[in-house]
Amino acid sequence: MKKFIPEGEKLYIGAELDLSAELPKREVNELEDELEGLLRPQPNSKVLGQRFGLWAHYKGSKEKPGFINKFLKNRFGESPVYLSDVQPERTMDILGNRMENKGYFFYKTDYKVDDKEKFASIKYEIDFSEGYKLKTYKLLGDTLGIMEEIKRDLDKTELKEGTRFDLDKLKSERERIDRALKLKGYYNFNADLLIFESDTNQYENRGYDLYLRLKNEAPEKSLHPYTIQQIRVYPNFTVTSETEDQDTTRVGGIKVIQDDIVFRPDLLENYILFEPGQKFNPQTSRLTSNRLSSIGNFRYVNITFQESEEMLNDGTYPLDARILLSPLDKRGLRAEIQGVTKSNSFVGPALILNYQNRNLFRGGETFNLTGKVGYEQQIASGSREALRSIELGLTGSLIFPRVLFPVPIMNRFNYSIPKTKISLGYEYQNRTDLYQLNSYKATFGYLWNVNRYQYHEFNPISLSIVDLANTTPVFEEILNSNPFLRRSFEQQFISGMNYTWNYNQLVDSERKNPIMITSTIDLAGNLFKGLNRLVGSENPDFIFGLDYAQYIKGEVDFVYYHRFTDEHNLVTRFFGGLGVPLGNSSSLPFVKQFFAGGPRSVRSFRIRSLGPGVFVPQSIGTGGFFDQAGDIRLEGNMEYRFPFNKYLKGAFFVDAGNVWLYNENEALPGGRFSSDWAEELGVGAGFGLRIDIQLFVLRLDLAIPVRKPWLEPQERWQQSLEFRSGEWRRENMVLNFAIGYPF
Repeated sequence: MKKFIPEGEKLYIGAELDLSAELPKREVNELEDELEGLLRPQPNSKVLGQRFGLWAHYKGSKEKPGFINKFLKNRFGESPVYLSDVQPERTMDILGNRMENKGYFFYKTDYKVDDKEKFASIKYEIDFSEGYKLKTYKLLGDTLGIMEEIKRDLDKTELKEGTRFDLDKLKSERERIDRALKLKGYYNFNADLLIFESDTNQYENRGYDLYLRLKNEAPEKSLHPYTIQQIRVYPNFTVTSETEDQDTTRVGGIKVIQDDIVFRPDLLENYILFEPGQKFNPQTSRLTSNRLSSIGNFRYVNITFQESEEMLNDGTYPLDARILLSPLDKRGLRAEIQGVTKSNSFVGPALILNYQNRNLFRGGETFNLTGKVGYEQQIASGSREALRSIELGLTGSLIFPRVLFPVPIMNRFNYSIPKTKISLGYEYQNRTDLYQLNSYKATFGYLWNVNRYQYHEFNPISLSIVDLANTTPVFEEILNSNPFLRRSFEQQFISGMNYTWNYNQLVDSERKNPIMITSTIDLAGNLFKGLNRLVGSENPDFIFGLDYAQYIKGEVDFVYYHRFTDEHNLVTRFFGGLGVPLGNSSSLPFVKQFFAGGPRSVRSFRIRSLGPGVFVPQSIGTGGFFDQAGDIRLEGNMEYRFPFNKYLKGAFFVDAGNVWLYNENEALPGGRFSSDWAEELGVGAGFGLRIDIQLFVLRLDLAIPVRKPWLEPQERWQQSLEFRSGEWRRENMVLNFAIGYPF
């Protein structure tokens, strides 16, 4: 690298901050973290300790760089940052300004340049003492009505006695007061109308009194609350539409203005939280906008307010609300040709046709009809025989943007009104050389967001009928060798309920340690069991002549992010799943079982090649695909993600996990869950490349098993890495291809 640095220049490799103060260590560390973010410029970045971007720039800047070096420079190159680009005096001014903003008005700053050969760094030194602390916090002019309102909420302030002076906290206090006043109807108030004044003359030990007052020239309208008078809603609004001559329907205290009935006024009223005579409240406006947007029928939802000049008798100003709704196209037809990749390593083309009708009954109802034709081939099956599949499907769903329930409960959900979904579906699947499967599904349920983080879905009715037909002798042999597997296919009727809760903090990009939790509970067959007992059925394991499944299944998926920077993240994940077969069921239905291995699981093992427990099939073939599943799954993953450039990312990862059976199965020895489960975990590690272009992510993960649970205990850990051996590579190196991040 040295040979590329021009004569007379030194490569800037970064800055160090040295704070000296007789203060608590935590206080000094917090200040240091903030000041370090002000150090400019940033030195050239490193990847695995090497300045790859700088190297690519130098190589591509040669007189005759060649095609590859040009490409590397254009894609990955970073212009060098030299010592001559640094302005230490200006940086010291910025650091000093931030010190004063934080209340440290007595300080000294200096800097030193440390240069060795072609490289240089800077050390900034700051010597300071204790900051100013708050003694009293008072309001000036508290005879005004608005100051009385501020005084009522003063106990909610964070400016308590002993608080160090901090300009950011003063700004936050003004914003807190502004938000509180807005909630009380002060439509025209803003934080800039508040002024803080401080007095340090009374104290010798760096204390100060803080005073809050209004600006002298504050407008009269900003000092009074506003009251909602008229509420007008335009369900079919366009920029060019004439609204004055349209028909008006009054529902409650709301005027719905439209020519033809685009949206039924009696239904539309339920989404609007405004009421005449109500004080202006921005939260009411925001929640009303959320509720209307959640219908899914409008391209734009715009709420505007019109003021009046004359004050009302109660000392408030009148405010009219206008809700402008621009609907989406009512009907849509979409055709898709997809390249499908699934977590079970099936890939192939698919044709999907979708018809959509929004606002089917003029109440925001959405009807979808989807047909699918697909062919899939299993890849990355290793020595196991690859499966092929032909799929045909037709699914219809109807979503009502409201709760269909005997008791009205709409307004109990302020953020977003739950939707009611009804769906029916049929799917034909032909696993070549094995079987044909006809599946019929029906669900009825509710889905809603409590806030921007939490999502709920509850399906009190979930029905599935599976008809296994035209089994081949090969598949019959597989079923005969494993009675549990035959039983899991024979239970054709799955009826129950399920509930899903999702909590996602990743929507806040500024969070340093966001988490994401997804949990599901699935109950099936228990109602039928109770009914059969109640009526004294002679065949308690059958309903309507069908063998039904009975089980309880739950799972939790927990993901934790530690963000070192925006793109350098350590991501950890834990997954736990438990299915308990009940009554006439000895195992979960095949479609409900867990499996391990593959691109979204323990990546060093091929799809469904891990478990259950320490079981391994005698001959790895098609049968193993069905045998190696279970009722219990435990899995942990850790992945360090970093960028090479804007689009190419890298990752190092470690995975561990396995699946187990709940009941003993003689056909799968060693598969039942026991107290030795930790000794039966499969462990792997690897490296991944991801092409992230925002719309989607292409992922390649190369992994090696570190621990194989089916071997003898003393032989389970990988003893050596024999990369030169072709046989070893075929047995141990697993390449996973997938779309999207693994978790």
